[in-house]
Amino acid sequence: MTDQRDVASLTRRLVPPMPSHGIRGWIGPLVVAFIGGILRLWNLGTPHAIAFDETYYPKDALSLLRFGYERAMVDGANEKLLASDGNWHLLDIFKTDPAFVVHPPLGKWTIAAGEYFFGGTPFGWRIAVCVLGILAIVITARITRRLTRSDLIGTLAGLFLALDGIHIVMSRTGLLDMVLGFWVLVAFGLLLIDRDRTRKKMAEFVETNGIEAAATKYGPRFGYRPFRWAAAVALGLACAVKWSGIWFIVFFVIMTLVWDISTRRAIGVQQPWRATFLRETPLTAVVMVAIAIVVYILSWSGWLLTDGGYDRNWAATQDPSIIPAVIRSLWHYHAEAWNFHVNLTSAHSYASNPLSWPFQARPTSFYWNSIKDGSQGCPTDNCAAEVLALGNPIIWWAAIGAIVHQVWRWTARRDWRSGAVLVGIAAGWLPWMLYLNRTIFTFYTVVYVPFVVMALAMTCGSILGPSDATERRRRWGAIAVGVLVLMVVLAAWWFYPVWTGQVIPYEQWNLRMWMPTWI
Repeated sequence: MTDQRDVASLTRRLVPPMPSHGIRGWIGPLVVAFIGGILRLWNLGTPHAIAFDETYYPKDALSLLRFGYERAMVDGANEKLLASDGNWHLLDIFKTDPAFVVHPPLGKWTIAAGEYFFGGTPFGWRIAVCVLGILAIVITARITRRLTRSDLIGTLAGLFLALDGIHIVMSRTGLLDMVLGFWVLVAFGLLLIDRDRTRKKMAEFVETNGIEAAATKYGPRFGYRPFRWAAAVALGLACAVKWSGIWFIVFFVIMTLVWDISTRRAIGVQQPWRATFLRETPLTAVVMVAIAIVVYILSWSGWLLTDGGYDRNWAATQDPSIIPAVIRSLWHYHAEAWNFHVNLTSAHSYASNPLSWPFQARPTSFYWNSIKDGSQGCPTDNCAAEVLALGNPIIWWAAIGAIVHQVWRWTARRDWRSGAVLVGIAAGWLPWMLYLNRTIFTFYTVVYVPFVVMALAMTCGSILGPSDATERRRRWGAIAVGVLVLMVVLAAWWFYPVWTGQVIPYEQWNLRMWMPTWI
């Protein structure tokens, strides 16, 4: 006979209760998102300039709006764009020739959404990316809350993301990486919901049928998994921004299958590994990859439905084949883009080794202006304005220890939450170790910085101590975390001018260059 106490204990382990319900669980995330929104939206159109790779994507986005595919630009296109009123219907910056672009279209379509409503201006090509950056704060806070079952720790993770310089700069720039990071974060959150939903379903199965019914060779079937398939859509959208999204498909599929093994083991399935391998692995891998591929191909609709895109009619010049010409042309285009990516080894003064990314040793300067005539609000005869894609040093340096702590919790304590966060970091960071000879930049970390702040917030939770700890333990833990938060806030205040291109005296700018490699 099943012991109901065992069933109740299993249910609590499978589905720990949330810390709050309704609006109370949203207050903290929305407050920190409001703070982050102010920091990201303030003076968003400044600098009125082309910041780093904005020389590519905002103009490509305008071309997508006009023609459905990317066209080459006339000489002086940047100057014409900045001098215009932003009316994208009339902008005369395009040639009739197609442009060879090496990234999929979705990130540029995202930028184009802002340009559609606000014009081809710095504000217009930054606003859509900025909105995604603000939403990412809410999502990060809610994901961490679900991971830890703590409103406080979730809010803390959201606050760290709101105050991180890499995330602020990338939210205020018309580049692709924030869009990629947003969809990766959405996919992770959906897989987490799928995990909770599946475990709740298994808890209900045990409550209804008893532990003995679950503890068979393969156990019960998990059934329909809508959130898992929704995550596949998000991962397809991530790949439709940049191909580095493929790594997240690989890492996240493995992660969710390991979660399935853990669930089966928790309910007493006799062969959880074999059951997962036979029942889940083929279907999950095939269906998630298939969904991602379909979503990815749909993102190329502008190129597919027009005939002017680069290599669009390549197949017509080749020998006949049973493969549709448009698919052959698209495949050839991808092969050309792949060759470009793997052979991109040209020197760049701001290129950085991924081994240095945790230390933020070589941030990327997106914009620089030296002012020596007292103009542009300069209070002295020597001012500087810079947009430096530098992470909040306190967050990143503290996170080094936090990540080590999470590795220990995952390996020594078998804490699945630590493992999940580490998977997000690994998928965004470790693959770049394969391309140490390529020209890559520190700001690529924006894709996995939400997982970095999750790790830091979870370690802060450990520092605070459990709810049943002694008063002295809790007091000293609160002091330690409070000091860290204060240092993060002060660092954000100190570096905000060089995250947003504010005009400041040169001496003030120089004081913010803590490392010679930041210059």
